[in-house]
Amino acid sequence: MEALVCRKLGDPTAPISGGGAEKAIVVEKNHPIPELVSPTSVRVRVKATSLNYANYLQILGKYQEKPPLPFIPGSDYSGVVDAVGPSVSKFKVGDPVCSFAALGSFAQFIVADQTELFGVPEGCDLVAAGALPVAFGTSHVALVHRANLTSGQVLLVLGAAGGVGLAAVQIGKVVGAIVIAVARGAEKVQYLKSLGVDHVVDSSTQNLIQSVKDFLKTRKLKGVDVLYDPVGGKLTKEAMKVLSWGANILVIGFASGEIPVIPANIALVKNWTVHGLYWGSYRIHRPAVLEDSLKELLSWVARGLITIRISHTYRLPEANLAFSAIKDRKAIGKVMLVLDDQTSVRSKL
Repeated sequence: MEALVCRKLGDPTAPISGGGAEKAIVVEKNHPIPELVSPTSVRVRVKATSLNYANYLQILGKYQEKPPLPFIPGSDYSGVVDAVGPSVSKFKVGDPVCSFAALGSFAQFIVADQTELFGVPEGCDLVAAGALPVAFGTSHVALVHRANLTSGQVLLVLGAAGGVGLAAVQIGKVVGAIVIAVARGAEKVQYLKSLGVDHVVDSSTQNLIQSVKDFLKTRKLKGVDVLYDPVGGKLTKEAMKVLSWGANILVIGFASGEIPVIPANIALVKNWTVHGLYWGSYRIHRPAVLEDSLKELLSWVARGLITIRISHTYRLPEANLAFSAIKDRKAIGKVMLVLDDQTSVRSKL
């Protein structure tokens, strides 16, 4: 099968083809197809797999989880069931599914236990389903399960045009929150406005603090109740100046490259709650939360409550371009690797 393999740590935006030094990532045309490993194993022929900022950091060697080399990167994906073990009862060959893995989705086939897969409901685009688990799952667990965001509360989303940011914005609207979004550039601002966001701040031209304060004053609101922060750095510092008493701060990531300082003395005086959210660890510690979260999200997609925007799609040999789109913040929504349909491969346990 075709698979994207990380052979050494390095820059995944460098061209994959061509001579010169050994590349961090290469496309292997004849990588072994994974076998079913248990009676409840399911092999999925991958249709689409999502690029997340964590994948970029992992190949650079800057992510908290460092798998041994070589490895196939990739986390969330969608596809069609290709083969099932003898004890599989939830799925059959041909069923559309989506899921997420610690590694391995940047390939034509991946194997998972049936308990780790989710059926894609009728009417949900399969490529879009491959973009759902990590970005929307992260935002849903953060906002619904951790911050307990409710109708009428004020939600401030930094990096609102990225994958997790757009997910947070839409989830905020679904639960009835007043949503303030921060993004950079006119195109991103216009798209966020089209989603019905209550107020959008263009960080390239506007002062975040003043813009948010003016909006809050207009609406006669005291402050921001929940801060969703996948960016860090200067924006976090500014956003803290508009938080209300008792606010929840959701630490999602550090796309700016700068880890912010949240002063403990101010958190004490203002009764802030700071939540660190490493979504992937829920699979180990609270898998039921992830399962409930993804089931609800899939139902929202089927009902048209949320829309998964695919910003860029690439083939495996173009993976460096996909990583560049993330690195350079060109995306409005998700960046995807879409794999060609292949003849189904059968194997027995």
